[in-house]
Amino acid sequence: MRKPRALEPGDRIAIVAPASPFAREEFDAGVVELRRLGFEAVYDESVFDRHGYVAGSAQTRASAFTRAWRDPAIAALVAARGGYGSVQLLPLLDRAIGAHPKPFIGYSDNTSLLSWLTLTCGVVSFHGPMIDARFARGEAGYDRDTFTRCLCRREPVGEIAHPQIDALHGGEAAGMLIGGTLTQLTASLGTPYAFDPPQGCVLFLEEVAERPYRIDRMLMQLRLSGILARASALVFGEMARCEEPGGNPSVRQVVAEITTGFPGPVLFGLPSGHTAGATLTLPLGVRARVQTAPYPSLTIEEAAVL
Repeated sequence: MRKPRALEPGDRIAIVAPASPFAREEFDAGVVELRRLGFEAVYDESVFDRHGYVAGSAQTRASAFTRAWRDPAIAALVAARGGYGSVQLLPLLDRAIGAHPKPFIGYSDNTSLLSWLTLTCGVVSFHGPMIDARFARGEAGYDRDTFTRCLCRREPVGEIAHPQIDALHGGEAAGMLIGGTLTQLTASLGTPYAFDPPQGCVLFLEEVAERPYRIDRMLMQLRLSGILARASALVFGEMARCEEPGGNPSVRQVVAEITTGFPGPVLFGLPSGHTAGATLTLPLGVRARVQTAPYPSLTIEEAAVL
């Protein structure tokens, strides 16, 4: 894996919009927060383009992404928001950009780009806060500690524990941390950009506002396609707003049932991506360890940046 340079005060971070459009007040508030962190927020004016439910044409979005990546004065890229549209960029991007790694930070629909960068280009990427609803809300929207540990320190991130993480199945295992939002991962299967994680990976899966039977359907697709069998450990996100209106069955019960018989540890509730509170940042493409004793935790054993 190619690792990007650690971010330092004064670095320029480009805001890109690979997916849906956003509210201007959210954008402006996110710029203020990036400045508060010590970075300079920069962007191409095309970030404000609109084309139906996406932020400009696919070519416009792909070109802006590529220009920011290739600009030596830009240290990192952060997504403005998710929604839909990042998958449209994949046929328009050149995997050669991986020769010059930079952090790309996002989640949700941007799982398409995170997986492509990590598994196709061989670049460590970051499942972390976007501008809309995250940086825009300050530290109520994102966890500053994991963000800086992942992106600003040239050492292993270490343990990521949280009181809401629960163990569904016990054990201990280690491997490359990879994954993202279930909808994007399952939708990629059968395409040239199919999610193709390595054997022994630590698979992180999260989602938002999908009822338990839909979570069941997507997990079954990953199981029947052999993806779950490649994992040494499974880590599920908070699964925000994924409950039945009547509360039965719970999404936790569905995940526990689908993963019955899984040979490694299974955690549930790690708040990265779609979360009710501050979202944690996770580095994708580095070695991580999952353990359930003495308490459930995820430990990043390898530095994510140089």
